Amino acid sequence: MATHYGKKYAPNSRETIRRQSVHQFLQAGLIVANPDKPDRPINSGKTVYAIEISALELLRTFGSSEWGQNLVAYGATRDTLLQRYSQQREMQRIPLTLSQGQSITLSPGGQNVLVEVIIKEFAPRFVPGGQVVYVGDADEKFAYFDQAGLARLGVEIDAHGKMPDVIFYHTHKAWLILVEAVTSHGPVNPKRRAELKELFAASRVGLVFVTAFLTRRAMNVYLSEIAWETEVWIADAPSHLIHFNGERFLGPYSQ
Repeated sequence: MATHYGKKYAPNSRETIRRQSVHQFLQAGLIVANPDKPDRPINSGKTVYAIEISALELLRTFGSSEWGQNLVAYGATRDTLLQRYSQQREMQRIPLTLSQGQSITLSPGGQNVLVEVIIKEFAPRFVPGGQVVYVGDADEKFAYFDQAGLARLGVEIDAHGKMPDVIFYHTHKAWLILVEAVTSHGPVNPKRRAELKELFAASRVGLVFVTAFLTRRAMNVYLSEIAWETEVWIADAPSHLIHFNGERFLGPYSQ
């Protein structure tokens, strides 16, 4: 870009380009994401983009005598192309039905594979009769957010706050259970625990911190970082919890 367009970007500034250019190209149907692996998470470091084939064929005729008629023909089919790609993206999403009966979808791959298991396997075992308050998504920060329900518990969340991946309200025990799904980002370490306590400081109910992993091997990578007085749940042993010290098992602490 510096050579051909005279625009210099700092290292690691991919996000600026993605938000201010790539996102608009995707919406316009000029490019497609991950044609080699459509279920790759959009926030993966391996994400790639390709020019949409019809747009490419059109651009190749720019400057020729065929450009005008090709542009008209492309414009006539553009809405159909956008609809087709939108349907394809929707088919790749992960469908979820929450405990309250609401249906949502998550973008495929990444942490959302684990988020799906947390809702389907962790919640019935350890939050029976509870309610889903929040579900995050790599594509949409708030895939589901019961803002009014959280407000009734005294919590007003800033949209810029770094939310956990899933929040449950344990109605029988009056707990907010904050779950971090670890696939690429870290667990509830002491720093993250302090951040969450500050973010939910106004809660009228107790806070429980849970780190979720897909496998024990995944947990071993982060074992030394996990904060005391938190819980660990592993998807390949769904009926068990690992309690990191403290005076109680699966419960809030005043400090």
